[in-house]
This record gives sequence, C-alpha cells and structure tokens, in this order.
Amino acid sequence: MITATDLEVRAGVRTLLTAPGDALRVQAGDRIGLVGRNGAGKTTTMRILAGEGEPYAGKVISSGEVGYLPQDPKEGDLDVLAKDRVLSARGLDTIVRQMEKQQARMAELVDVDLLDEAVRKYGNLEDRFSSLGGYTAESEAARICNSLALPDRVLGQPLRTLSGGQRRRVELARILFAASDGSGGKSGTTLLLDEPTNHLDADSIGWLRTFLQSHDGGLIVISHDVDLLNDVVNRVWFLDAVRGEADIYNMTWKKYLDARATDEQRRRRERANAEKKAAALKTQAAKMGAKATKAVAAQNMLKRAERMLAEVDEVRVADKTARIKFPAPAPSGRTPLMVKGLTKTYGSLEIFTGIDFAIDRGSRVVVLGLNGAGKTTLLKLLAGVETPDTGGLEPGRGLKIGYFAQEHDTLDDAASVWDNIRNASPDAGEQDLRGLLGAFMFTGPQLDQPAGTLSGGEKTRLALAGLVSSAANVLLLDEPTNNLDPVSREQVLEALRSYEGAVVLVTHDPGAAEALNPERVILLPDGTEDHWSAEYQELIELA
Repeated sequence: MITATDLEVRAGVRTLLTAPGDALRVQAGDRIGLVGRNGAGKTTTMRILAGEGEPYAGKVISSGEVGYLPQDPKEGDLDVLAKDRVLSARGLDTIVRQMEKQQARMAELVDVDLLDEAVRKYGNLEDRFSSLGGYTAESEAARICNSLALPDRVLGQPLRTLSGGQRRRVELARILFAASDGSGGKSGTTLLLDEPTNHLDADSIGWLRTFLQSHDGGLIVISHDVDLLNDVVNRVWFLDAVRGEADIYNMTWKKYLDARATDEQRRRRERANAEKKAAALKTQAAKMGAKATKAVAAQNMLKRAERMLAEVDEVRVADKTARIKFPAPAPSGRTPLMVKGLTKTYGSLEIFTGIDFAIDRGSRVVVLGLNGAGKTTLLKLLAGVETPDTGGLEPGRGLKIGYFAQEHDTLDDAASVWDNIRNASPDAGEQDLRGLLGAFMFTGPQLDQPAGTLSGGEKTRLALAGLVSSAANVLLLDEPTNNLDPVSREQVLEALRSYEGAVVLVTHDPGAAEALNPERVILLPDGTEDHWSAEYQELIELA
C-alpha cells in the first residue's frame, strides 16, 4: 500500500500538484489510471510515489514491495545478460551463477574433502534456489519474457546489444516477474507503470492487459492507450494542470469519461445562468446608482452579483496545445543522402549487413522490422550518432539532417530547456527561440528547468522544437508520438502531413505512418526496399 499525505509536487518554481490529506492512496485491488495533459505532473508524481524523488511538501509512506517502470529506465550494467536482469528481481541470477561455479568446481576437483565441500555448498545454493521458486521461477520468467516478445535468443544477449525498446521490455518483464509468484497465489506488490505499452506489439499489449486485470496488488498506470485504461482501470486520478489539483474518481475509465463530460456540461450551464443573472443585477444597480438615495441598494446588488459568480464552479480551461509546424526545408540536391554497404554488428551479433538505399529530396520512407531488427540502430547511423563497421553514408548537396531519438538522446538532461534549444540552434536569434519555445508551451520559469526533470511528453515537445528550429531537409524520426497525449499527438501528425522535406520514420503507431503517406518501405534486417502498400500499414502494429 502507498499513502501520500498533504502532498505538494513542484517542478522548479511551478506547482504541479497540491493534494491535502491522504486522498492519494493505493491499496490492494486498486487499479488507478493517473491521467492529465502532458506537463501536468504525472511522471513526476509517479516518481515520488515510487520513492525515486522527494516531494516539495508532505510525505509518502509505502508498505510491501513496489515495482516501478519509469518512461526511460536506466538499467545500470549493460554487460549483464537480459535473462539475468529479469531473474535479478528475485535474486535468482546470483544464485544461478554461484551454482554454475560450484558445478564447474565439482567437475574438476579430485581431492575428496574439497569435493565434499563443493557438493555441500552446491546443495545449500540449490536449497536457496528452490525456496525462491527455483526452476519453476525460471520457467515463469521465460513465459513472461516470451509474452512480451523477448525470445530465448534475446535473453541470452547482453543488454548493450539490445534495442531501446527491447531493454525497456526487459525492465517490464523484470517488474512483472517480481510481482508474480507463478503459482496463482496473491501478490502484494504495488505496480507503478509509466507508459508500459511503449514498444509493445498488439499481442504483447493484449497479454499485459490480462496480466494487469488479474493482478491482486495495487496498480497505478500512466498510459495514452485508451483500450488499456478502459479494460484495466477501476479508479482515476485526474491531475488538473490549470488548478494544480488532483480529482479522484472511484469508477471505471468509461464511467469517468462520462462523468467528466456530464460535469463539464453542468459547469457550463450553471456558469451561464449565473452570468445572466449577475448581468441583470449589474444593469439594475447601474440604473439605481445614479440616484443618491439608492446608492446603498445598488452596492448591495453588485456584491450579490459577485457572490453569485464566485459560488459557481469555474468552467475548466481547455488544455493548451503545442503549435507544431516544420518550416520549409533547406535547399538540397535531388538525392541528399546515399547509403552504401552499411553493416553493423555488436560483438558477434550481426544487426544488418550490406544495406544500400537512397533518400531523395522530399521522399517519405518507413523502416519496418521486428523488435531488435536494427531500426533504431539504422537511424543512429544515418544521424552520425553511431559508426558503421563497414560501408557508409554519402551526403548529397545541401544535406541537413534533423534527428529525433526515441529515448531523447539528443537532449542534455543536465542543461536547462533554454540551453538545449540554444545548443540546437546556435545561430538563431534569442527572440525567435523564445517565440518557438512558447509555441511548444515552454514559457517563463520553465525555460530554466533542467531537461532531465521534464515528463516524457515534455521532452518530446522540446526535442521536436529543436527539429523545427533546424530547418532540416531530411528528418530521422524514431517513435515521435511516444508519450504524447492525444491532442499533442495529432499536432505532430499534422506537422508530418504538411512537411515538404524527406522523412525516414520508425514507428509502432499506425496513425503516424498513415499521416506520413509514405512512398517506400525499408525492411530490416535484410534492407529490402519495396513500394508502400496497405499490407505494410497492417504490419505496423506487429513490428
């Protein structure tokens, strides 16, 4: 169970949330959807509830195990095998390695006493292994991983050889493995999941939905996957970015949406009636105020009108949205980018080899492939972030690349919002950059806020602002709609529709591919090129 008392959450000088008392509480059986527009404080609040951050005021008390999946998990040692990372949730990875070490010793030892000692140590380790679920637990971990599209081949690889999406799924598998005892018993683990469906295909999302529905412990989930919220959530915490408060709804997602709509209608109706009556009182007071004998009565009428307006609920202010529009691309030759013989490996693991293709001026290309096929790696090579083993890029006349990284690697977390946009466009005027940041909903004190403290959606907006300021003629976009609320997502898609330059897109979002209206597809790991068709659109959810 987690209880937040008199919680106040701030980002810099901005107050994101004030929640007096202990209304923010999660208990076993609670499946809470934490919702609100980008920048409302969802991710920051989640980090505090998970014990990963400190509130500005108030306290958070948790009892029992907590499994926290951040938007951008930091795995630590990237040389660890993916399988061991998952098993480490119950401490099984260390025991397995110790057992393997003792097995090797027993095979080599000749001395009887030393052999007996090794056998005894192995027996003790096996007892500990069994008490933690043993081989059944290993099987359970493998089942969870497989359900999240992490096959045995991937589990045997070091984390550093995996794509960003694969590493994030390893972290999700680790958390779900810790929360599952594999025997159908109850789990008291409280799960805090921030955008858990990012990088999951349709089958994995379906499996996750079923897992969460049957989870006995508490759950708080941040997600823009409406179907997941509709099928899983039984309570809603709405963070109101305008009021800086949390509204608590003890109901399912659909009933919450209906209640919000009904509440908005009531607010508008009552506000309209109050304004009409207040206007009539003010008109009458103005007429009476002209006469000295009726001045007091007129003042009383004005006060009554003010009270009438103060006593009705404010109509919720519509959420602000970023005004995203890519400018006209810089002039370029007919073929600004050529790729010849591109090959990339990690150790003995071959990602792809001998890939050839060209990006023509204004062309629109989608890169498809299963998770781990090298889509993100390809974009990093095109952006110059990584170096190929063989082959290379041949820039054409006027090439200017703009790169959006799915894990926001182009941002400096330690630098402020202002410093990040200044680094992205060192030649731009200060007033132009301030106007640009304002269009992307960064104003005032937010400009001094470290980028590392931004939510996933805010980081996406800041990275996109950097792209807009670059006047690039070839955009490399790796999952540009991740972490965005529906309104911000539509803004990005509209910008894609109207952009005149070339785009190379990696996405799990069918709407993003549809908005791009691509001409070609590059299929990885083979590097095969094909004309875009409706069949590839259907494959987006499975890629």
